[in-house]
Amino acid sequence: MNQNLKQLTDAGVSIWLDDLSRERIESGNLKDLIENYSVRGVTTNPTIFAAALKGSSYGAAMTAERLLGSSASQAIANITSADVSAACDIFKPVYLESKGVDGRVSIEVEPGLANDANGTITQALQLFELVGRENVMIKIPATIPGLEAITAVTAAGISVNVTLIFSIDRYNQVIDAYLEGLEKALAGGKDISKIHSVASFFVSRVDTEVDARLEALGRPELKSKAALANAQLAYELFLDRFQGASWEALSTKGANLQRPLMASTGVKDPALPDTAYVTGLVSRNIVNTMPEKTMVATADHGVIPAESVIASFASARTVLEKISDTGIDMDEVTNLLEKEGVEKFIVSWNELVETVEQALEASA
Repeated sequence: MNQNLKQLTDAGVSIWLDDLSRERIESGNLKDLIENYSVRGVTTNPTIFAAALKGSSYGAAMTAERLLGSSASQAIANITSADVSAACDIFKPVYLESKGVDGRVSIEVEPGLANDANGTITQALQLFELVGRENVMIKIPATIPGLEAITAVTAAGISVNVTLIFSIDRYNQVIDAYLEGLEKALAGGKDISKIHSVASFFVSRVDTEVDARLEALGRPELKSKAALANAQLAYELFLDRFQGASWEALSTKGANLQRPLMASTGVKDPALPDTAYVTGLVSRNIVNTMPEKTMVATADHGVIPAESVIASFASARTVLEKISDTGIDMDEVTNLLEKEGVEKFIVSWNELVETVEQALEASA
């Protein structure tokens, strides 16, 4: 077992891999990452599957889908859900050992549904049935319509990975949506101890956008600080919201924390240490979903602190105040990033559809 990654796990951080492919599953690579790199879950998205389905492992699957007469969208649903089901099976020992907290594999609703609450709810239920594994998580974006879907899908007893969160205000609304879903699940007779959730707070994209603006303003001394500060204060909100009488009332009935998941933790700026968004976000009940490159860098030379978030709350607030003083509006930044995040996933989805259409034709 890699000692750096074990140390990170011991500090309370669950390492999830931000990647999945049939090749990883069939080659034994995913099992190896669990056993030797402390990987405790997997996240996927349209971009990840767009890359995976260009690989050579899907020829037989494409032929089978063509013979079934599947459309590209149906083929994508069948193939990706099969991969997620297989990954869920590999993670089942982790799932059982952690009592459902980890051992999770996420699959995302189509990004074109980001502003369609009813469409998101319908597809989330379909994906849950299609994967057919208790340890699957359905990814739903934290758009305003997405909030309604998060509540409804949670109320149905399904575990949700809320994605594309950029602002602390929106994260607060996500927590509200989760808690409302738990209340409704309880009222509907569901066993809420089986419901888990993570809230995926995006990190590196915040620095990419803010740093470009700081450079234009001639304030380079503030670069590469906004993302960590934003994420650290999101963790402060997590600590604040999951305590007190109302939470305890749910907790005594079996409710689970909605853990903050730090997403987009691969460093984009070469001037930053390549483990910055890992070592700066170490505390209990944090999930960090890493690209393999970031995970390997952390395994190789990451210096893991015992804790790096709670001690940073005051300095994080100071950083964001200084950035605000330059005239940069963080609300405008995070709204833009949410809009762009949805648009980028739609582009990836369209590429995925095109890739599958070509593969279906080639298998004829």
